[in-house]
Amino acid sequence: MAIAGGGGGTAKCCAGFCSFLFAAGFIVLIYWAIFQPHHIRATVETAALSDLAVVSGNNASSSAAGVSYHLAVTLNLYNPSIRVKIYYDAMNAELRFRDTAVIGPAANDTSPSVFFQRGRTRDDVKLEFDYGRPGVAVAGDVARELEKEARSGGTVSLELHVDVRVRYVFRMFKLRQKPKIWCWLSIPVKAEGRRRGVVGGSISSGERCRVKY
Repeated sequence: MAIAGGGGGTAKCCAGFCSFLFAAGFIVLIYWAIFQPHHIRATVETAALSDLAVVSGNNASSSAAGVSYHLAVTLNLYNPSIRVKIYYDAMNAELRFRDTAVIGPAANDTSPSVFFQRGRTRDDVKLEFDYGRPGVAVAGDVARELEKEARSGGTVSLELHVDVRVRYVFRMFKLRQKPKIWCWLSIPVKAEGRRRGVVGGSISSGERCRVKY
């Protein structure tokens, strides 16, 4: 009989603890539903491309190619939430051509890379890719397509991908997220000086980027 009584006490204790956890979780859910953070918004303010040059093989079958350039991008980040603050803990950016070909494995400089953002405020982040000669190694077909765009006198189309680690904070509550930002850069280019095959250009677009959580 004593053993049965002890088991009943344990069951009651477990039930009470589960009820407490349920109530605490419900309170947190209600708080977070009321003060739910909105997704950050990202916009490309400016992008300046210079010294873009493609060194490809001498024949169509060659796989030896390199891309050298300097690109500076100003990315504007906006926190649309009123009460929820954001801590940006890390940013990792790469530059692509035709979505899949990586021509900038990492930004050489990100400023600032860590910062705090209050509700309804905007902050600029400057990303710099600096890859001089011999440049970034790419497949021969990628180099030829990029060279074709660069020499056309039109626009060079690039994609900026930024992986971000953030903490949403409202009072005692914190939520960690890893949003991904995709920005499309269509930069009109022209020859720079007398250097053959070297082009550059800039944009001030205000183009909205895609943000996915």
